[in-house]
Amino acid sequence: MSSLCIKNASVIVTCDDQDSVLENSSILIEDGVIRSIGQQTFSADEILDASGCMVYPGLINTHHHLYQTFSRNLPQVQNMELFEWLTTLYEIWKNLDSSIIYHSSVTGMGELLKTGCTTCFDHHYVFPGGSSVSLLEAQFEAARQLGIRMYASRGSMDLSKKDGGLPPDSVVQSVDEILKDSRNAVEKFHNPAPFSMNMVALAPCSPFSAGKELYRQSALLARDLRVRLHTHLCETLDEENYVLEKYGKRPLSYMEELGWTGSDVWYAHGIHFNDEELKILAETKTGVAHCPISNMKLSSGICRIPEMLKLGIPVGLAVDGSASNDGSNLLEELRVAYLLHRLNSSSQAPDGYELLKLATRGSAAVLGRSDIGSLEPGKAGDLFLIRKNRLELVGADLDPKSMLGTVGFKGAVDYTVVNGKIVVRNGKLTGIDEEKAVYEGKRAVNEYLNR
Repeated sequence: MSSLCIKNASVIVTCDDQDSVLENSSILIEDGVIRSIGQQTFSADEILDASGCMVYPGLINTHHHLYQTFSRNLPQVQNMELFEWLTTLYEIWKNLDSSIIYHSSVTGMGELLKTGCTTCFDHHYVFPGGSSVSLLEAQFEAARQLGIRMYASRGSMDLSKKDGGLPPDSVVQSVDEILKDSRNAVEKFHNPAPFSMNMVALAPCSPFSAGKELYRQSALLARDLRVRLHTHLCETLDEENYVLEKYGKRPLSYMEELGWTGSDVWYAHGIHFNDEELKILAETKTGVAHCPISNMKLSSGICRIPEMLKLGIPVGLAVDGSASNDGSNLLEELRVAYLLHRLNSSSQAPDGYELLKLATRGSAAVLGRSDIGSLEPGKAGDLFLIRKNRLELVGADLDPKSMLGTVGFKGAVDYTVVNGKIVVRNGKLTGIDEEKAVYEGKRAVNEYLNR
């Protein structure tokens, strides 16, 4: 049995049901699970002195495209909106292989860990040449080396340009091929047990790249395999018009018809829902991954988060793909979300602490996980630490619950712990050689973009 004691933390923001904030307390983690929290010092295999530190639950990312990390900040797409942006970048993405997936995953998940994120869901749907096994293997290997909880997806597309979709022919597959590969991916990689480090969801890309039968059959297969369902929905008005013209329905009505509502479903973005549709999401407990920076960069719109939270819709936070964000920093996303909704909704906006809970407990609920998202006995030993004794935080710790939203935190956190193991120490990743990862990543991205 391995154990870790987080000793004598100045502040522990638990995000538990009572919104407890503990002072001068310690956390004992045994075999990856929090066993006790209190003011006594626990004996353990390893002691991490947290004196002068604020401790928070690990952040949980509910929507990403890690492969896009190697196509970010490209000048030719900076002023585009979604449809034009996608069709331009597909000409790069069609050249993906397992090496690029591995190095982009190390880069993206490494940044997430260094900024306090302990669980990453990745929506991967570009599979040049068919089989997803080697690409998913590359992602899980990167996650294993880094020590992050990885929630992958077997995404899919079957509508290419010739079928009225956006992607090129080389990255789409038939429905039968996708379903066979999806079953194989779940059977090979998905571990549904509590405290799992590896999980898989089924995730057709979007209504403009995945057809009706793919959505319908994916829902049936996911429920047979007892895994979750994810897709992009109501991201832009272009998407809304596409679905109206092609299927004669608004996007959510179209999804309902295909079995895509319920507590096992969550949508990325969810910007353009009307009042009636918000009620349907609340009634069915269908979740939303909120991606504020991506939504702003692509001029997609502002998600109705205050109304969603008031109605009880499950909402989590997400960075989205790096190409539509240009970073993988959930701490930055948290503060931007706070500022965006203050600007748009004034006193009706969620406060800083509510945004922290959205990025922890809320994200955990969206992913269907009750074992992560807060710091309390019986929950996973996933957390991060920030030392207070730094110039940029003088006076900022008067309200540690709200600080990450109202003041924000820039740069790498001091420590990140996942499954009871220290994966970031003094701002550096412990599972890999960062200098080597930078060198290999730069070489890989240059070769990739020159293909």
